[in-house]
Amino acid sequence: MGELFCEIIVESSPKGNNRLCGDVTEKMRNNIGSVFILADGLGSGLKAHLSAQFYLSHFMELIRSGYSLRKSFSSLIHTIEKAKKGNNPVAFLSAVRILTDGLGVALLYDMPPVIIISGGKATVLNGITHSFYDTIVNEISFSLKKDEGLLIFSDGITMSGIGRENPEGWHIDKIARYVNELLCNGVKIEELPGLILKESYRLWNYEPKDDLTAALIKCRRSKIVNMLTGAPADKSSDEKVVKKFVNKKGLKIICGATTAKIAARVLGKELYLDDNDENDITPPGYYLDGIGLVTEGAVTLNQLYNIWGEDIGKLNINNPVTQLYAYLSIADKINLFWGRAKSPAEGDIVFKQKGILDRDKIIPLLIEKFRSEDKIVCVEEY
Repeated sequence: MGELFCEIIVESSPKGNNRLCGDVTEKMRNNIGSVFILADGLGSGLKAHLSAQFYLSHFMELIRSGYSLRKSFSSLIHTIEKAKKGNNPVAFLSAVRILTDGLGVALLYDMPPVIIISGGKATVLNGITHSFYDTIVNEISFSLKKDEGLLIFSDGITMSGIGRENPEGWHIDKIARYVNELLCNGVKIEELPGLILKESYRLWNYEPKDDLTAALIKCRRSKIVNMLTGAPADKSSDEKVVKKFVNKKGLKIICGATTAKIAARVLGKELYLDDNDENDITPPGYYLDGIGLVTEGAVTLNQLYNIWGEDIGKLNINNPVTQLYAYLSIADKINLFWGRAKSPAEGDIVFKQKGILDRDKIIPLLIEKFRSEDKIVCVEEY
């Protein structure tokens, strides 16, 4: 089975006439998987929103610092329990981590159970309880396959209609039955959060007494692009780097004529210049058997940076820069093989006059662009 990528769809609505929702969500991705957290701030409006945002930010900072999901969660619960005793802002949390192989864990602190969508059916997941300081945390382990997902809720959803149509609220088992009815009627899994929120609104008689959030984490096959650019600083590493690059799963792209020549030599193949390109602005492309796209280096990367974010429909698809943009823009994960040898053209006064940044400068800027669009970027330098 190939790597899985987690699409995250969130539908939220604030309580009553509040402009800010007390439910706040955030996600983080890296090369081992995805983390998603839903924080439900106590109260409503600005106070609840700020409380949720504070604890969510603290949790994500712990994760980014290398703490495990459980250790980060435990630390946060300790902080919140202390805040309760001091009558300080409080939030309740659902945290989920799903690895690229589909294995996942959910940790719930005073939050509704989760529902797994597997085999075309919705099932409430029951976990094990742990005592964290003075409270109970529910831990749920699960496994997702391609096109399966996990539904996470704030208690505004599960309390829908309390005292009215649902005297005890919209119990999680009732939500699972509702989801199964939708699935039986051909509803796509991606539509579930919106439909659940809509039904919750109806059960609240269109005047929700709490913030509402329904989130879906759906797994699909990851779209992987492998990009090799720049010659290795140590020439003896040429063969090792090229072979590691070509053995990676996913589309292969080489940016740089010298880099492409090295790959052709290692692979024992011919490198051809694409002489069909009549574009006067974009550098020509190349052809190397087994590689999806081969382009020039620094100029192409600079032009890629300049057009990033443009509507691809406005661009000429028959040139290497646009093709590079098209492939990278749809990628979920980019494995970047970055050779650090200095190019003969680097420092050329003509490049400076044209505003063309060296590879050492343009690649970090591109990485920022990629990551700003929620792409996983794994960089290996040689």
